[in-house]
Amino acid sequence: MPTRTREQLDLLLRTVVSDVIGTEPQELHGATSLVDDFGVDSLELMEIGSRLESALGRRIQVTDLTAAETLGEAVDLLETRLAEPR
Repeated sequence: MPTRTREQLDLLLRTVVSDVIGTEPQELHGATSLVDDFGVDSLELMEIGSRLESALGRRIQVTDLTAAETLGEAVDLLETRLAEPR
């Protein structure tokens, strides 16, 4: 799988999140908190994680997503996961 840039991961994350919560990707930014700003619950986080796994071909733990307080931190997490050996 080709390497993705931080910008590509950010766009992917914002697109997936916006699809799940019913907003526009442009409304989301690095400092956005899914829980505080949009009230995202654990089922929505599981859906987001599942879609990211499908898109990236990597396992994404829901606990990792809940530990990321902002979208920027979630992008950091994705970068870390993709850098790990399979």
